[in-house]
Amino acid sequence: MKRILVLFLLVICSCMDNTEKNNEVSAPEATLSVVEKAHDVSDFDLRIYDYDGLEPLINRQDEKIHVVNFWATWCAPCVKELPYFEAINQEYKENNVEVLLVSLDFPKNYETKLIPFIKKRELQSEVVAFDDVDQNRWITAINKDWSGAIPATIIYNKDKRQFYERSFTKEELETELKQFLN
Repeated sequence: MKRILVLFLLVICSCMDNTEKNNEVSAPEATLSVVEKAHDVSDFDLRIYDYDGLEPLINRQDEKIHVVNFWATWCAPCVKELPYFEAINQEYKENNVEVLLVSLDFPKNYETKLIPFIKKRELQSEVVAFDDVDQNRWITAINKDWSGAIPATIIYNKDKRQFYERSFTKEELETELKQFLN
């Protein structure tokens, strides 16, 4: 019951369009262990992470520029902007840009909604599912000012990190990304 309440609250707070919330943050210092589950459905291997498993994926210290988008199939603004992340993934791959799409879909919908959605739209960016009910821990760990609403995006490299609690047009996303390319 607690899990249902937490997920309900996340749904209620989600899909807000907060265009002013852009906050520069530093990556969390603690390194947590990787916990991963695989969800294999008809030739599609969906990697599912709790926060301990996701944390290394959203805090890499390498030579790449990482674009991490938190989204869900039930979030209309998220679905609307997904093609822009796909375009960025293709157009800037040669510039060492890597896109990670972190789905906040409910685990009961992985087989019926999330995986068919990924297949139908032929998403080429890396997609992982995030399943962790301890939102009091992971929301503030990802960004201390994040309300938990989606879409939300992190763009970072080893020197700079920017958090956005908003949706993007392709031009806006590209403008933000270019700040990291210089």
